[in-house]
Amino acid sequence: MSTIFDTFIAPLCHDKIEILYQDEHLVLINKPTGLLSLSGKNPQNIDSVHHRLVQIFPGCTLVHRLDFGTSGLMVIARNKAINAALCQQFSQRTVTKVYSALLCGHLADNEGVIDAAIAKDPALFPLMSICAIHGKPARSRYRVIERLNHEQEDQTLLPVTRVELTPETGRTHQLRIHCQQLGHPILGCDLYGGRLLPGTGQTPRLMLHASELHFVHPINQEKITAHHASPF
Repeated sequence: MSTIFDTFIAPLCHDKIEILYQDEHLVLINKPTGLLSLSGKNPQNIDSVHHRLVQIFPGCTLVHRLDFGTSGLMVIARNKAINAALCQQFSQRTVTKVYSALLCGHLADNEGVIDAAIAKDPALFPLMSICAIHGKPARSRYRVIERLNHEQEDQTLLPVTRVELTPETGRTHQLRIHCQQLGHPILGCDLYGGRLLPGTGQTPRLMLHASELHFVHPINQEKITAHHASPF
């Protein structure tokens, strides 16, 4: 079951982590696409957000993760006490995360809710699946920003929709599988459709970016609202 994941070799990521804010308790970063959040079990996958940051901030730990292909905002705890306090905010769902994404096709509705339970399926590993019986509750909201016709190299037009996605739960691959369930997978998604640009052999990056993060600073109790514009 683990061989699929263990044989994945992450290509080198030459992009740097952008440090947006830091104090003695936490660090806010912009993670580049194509970088693991944590080093994998495969010894060739040492490079990661944590591997890089622990050299700058010894003892730092990840509070949450972003998928390999997802870029955007992450908050990093600089000690175990801060990690525990931030993890509690995540588990109590008082942290708001907002993502920017490009979806394949034009969505009919301007906004909506995807309510579909997500389960681990050993037969499909590393894929997750929608399963009302065995899945854990998962809920995401979407709002259309604009509908576009992206001109490709062969001058054909690819319909895409720019959306704002707000997960109300934090299941593995939640936004990717929910967008697939919606019938409009995220462009560049290699697991749940939308991988190739039609009529081309091109595979774009995963068009998913963590653009907003709202939480409370564990020490001074100030509300932190972080924004980072989508690069696509």
